[in-house]
Amino acid sequence: MNRDVAIKLLEGICHKINLNCRNLVTLLTGPNCCINSSAEDIFLNHGPQPTATKNLIHLSQMIRTGQVAKYDYGLQNMLHYGQLIPPIYEMTKIPNEFPLFFSYGGKDSLSDVNDVHVLLNDLKDHNGNKLVVLFKEDYGHLDFVMSVNAKQIIYDPLITFFNVN
Repeated sequence: MNRDVAIKLLEGICHKINLNCRNLVTLLTGPNCCINSSAEDIFLNHGPQPTATKNLIHLSQMIRTGQVAKYDYGLQNMLHYGQLIPPIYEMTKIPNEFPLFFSYGGKDSLSDVNDVHVLLNDLKDHNGNKLVVLFKEDYGHLDFVMSVNAKQIIYDPLITFFNVN
């Protein structure tokens, strides 16, 4: 999606429902605990980053069905997959010895705690020393990228994980 089109769309929505666009970010991503105002200004001036419409459609398909599956091409699924419905991604088939690092926040609306727990349940038999789970209760979606303490809280443990694995 073209960045200018996305910004105009968001501005139109904000104006139509008489909402401060800064609040729109919080509505979409969840409240963020640790972003200072200068970082927030940078995000609002340069984000959100564009994405393909197909990505947004795919995300909405998975939200609607409640399943992590390949893209639903509708009547063309037979051509793409040889079946009527798109195949499910089987998370239980991730090899148990494959290193995985998960971080998630208690205030994240896009990757919410319940969804992460469903995924972690699928991985309950994963090799314990190959699965690291880092939960930050007060983090929202954008905190993982823009928080004033993300380096210490998220990225330092992630680098350690990479060095070990």
